[in-house]
Amino acid sequence: MRSRRRWAVLGAGLFAQLAGSVPIYGLATVLPNIRAEGDVSLAHAGLVVAAPAAGLLVSLYAWGALADRIGERVVIMTGMTISAAALALTPLAGGLDAHPHRALILWSLLLAVAGAGGASVNAASGRMVLGWFGARERGMAMGIRQTAQPLAVATAGLLLPPTARAWGLWWSLAIPAGLCLGAALLVLAVAVDPPRPSRTKADGTAVDAVASPYRAPMLYRVHLSSTFLVVPQFVVASFALAYLVSVREWDAVEAGRVVFAGQLLGAIGRLGAGRWTDLAGSRLRPMRTLAIASTAIMVTCWALDRASSPAIVVALVIASVITVCDNGMAYTAVAERAGPFWAGRALGAHNTVQNLVAVLAPSLIGLLITAHGYGAAFVVAAGFALLAIGLVPVRDEAPWDAPAPVGMASPSVT
Repeated sequence: MRSRRRWAVLGAGLFAQLAGSVPIYGLATVLPNIRAEGDVSLAHAGLVVAAPAAGLLVSLYAWGALADRIGERVVIMTGMTISAAALALTPLAGGLDAHPHRALILWSLLLAVAGAGGASVNAASGRMVLGWFGARERGMAMGIRQTAQPLAVATAGLLLPPTARAWGLWWSLAIPAGLCLGAALLVLAVAVDPPRPSRTKADGTAVDAVASPYRAPMLYRVHLSSTFLVVPQFVVASFALAYLVSVREWDAVEAGRVVFAGQLLGAIGRLGAGRWTDLAGSRLRPMRTLAIASTAIMVTCWALDRASSPAIVVALVIASVITVCDNGMAYTAVAERAGPFWAGRALGAHNTVQNLVAVLAPSLIGLLITAHGYGAAFVVAAGFALLAIGLVPVRDEAPWDAPAPVGMASPSVT
C-alpha cells in the first residue's frame, strides 16, 4: 500500500475509535447532569456511566475473533452502525425526572448496546495498524490511534455538558450517535484491510492451531499489568469533573473545560509515548517507567487533596496525561506478540480484562468516595499502579531484530 493511503486508513480508524469511545468513556462528563435530572445517587449514576463499558466487555473477544476471520473493515462498519442506532433510540427510555428508576434501566440497556457496537473498533483497528506498519514505526502509528480515547473524553468534556444543560441529556447523546454514523461511512469510503497471510503452512498444518501466543506467560502479565494501570486512569477520567464540581465548587462547564484540556494533553502524550517506544526499541520498558510515574502522581493527588491545596487542579491535569500514556504501549506489545492470526483475539482479551475494571470502577470508586472521600480513591489508584510496576514483563520482550511472525509488516514498510 502506498504511504499516503495507509495513513488515510489509520486516520479513518482513529476517527472510528474516537466516535466509539465517546459514549463508552465520555459519559462521566455529564454525570452531574444525570444526578441532577433524576435526583439519583452517585453510585446509581455511575451504573449508567458504566453501561457502555459493560456492553464493550461482553463483546470484545467476539469482535476480535470475527476480525481475525473476516477482516477489519466490515467489523468496524457493522459495530459503528449498531452504536449509532442504539444511541439514537435513547428517547424511548423516557426522562430521568419522571420515572428515574425505569429510565435508568432502559438507558443503561441501550448504552450497553452502544458500547457493544463500539467494541468492534478496539480489536479491528489495532489489527489494521499491525498489518500496515512496520516495527520501527508501529509505536508511532499505534500512538496516533490510541489518542482516540483521550480525544473522545476531551470532545465529550467540551460538547456534552453545555449541550445537556441547554437541551437535555438526550441531545447530548445525539452527538456521539452522529459521530458513530459518520465513522461507519468514513470507514466504508477509506479503509482497506491489510493483506491476510494463508492460515495453513505448506504441509497443510493450520498456523493458528500451533502458534498460540498464550503458551508463554508474557501476554498474561501484559494483560494484568496494563489492567492495573487502568485503575488510576479511570479514577481521573471518571471523577475529575465530579471532584472539581463537588469539592472545589467549580461550575460544571468550567470543569468540563479542564477535563478537555487534560485529555487533549493526554492525546498528545500518547502520541509521544508511541514514538518513545519506537526510538527505545521496546514497548515494555517505557511502560514500566510510566507505571512508576502513575504511582507518584496519584500519591501527589492524595497529598494535595488532604492539604486542600488548589494545586490539585494542576496535579489532576498532569495525572490525566500520565495515566493514559501506557495504554498504547501495552496494546502494541500484545498485537506484536500475538501476530496476525491471533491479534484480534489477543487484543479482544486484552481489552476485555481492562474494561472489566472500567465496568466495576465507576460504581465501586463512587461507593468508596461516598464513604471515605476522594483521597481514598487516589490512594487505591496509586496502589494498583504500584502493583503494575513489578508485573510488566520487560525481560520477556523479544528483540526487534528477531524474525517477525508470518504475515506481519516488516520494519522496512513505507
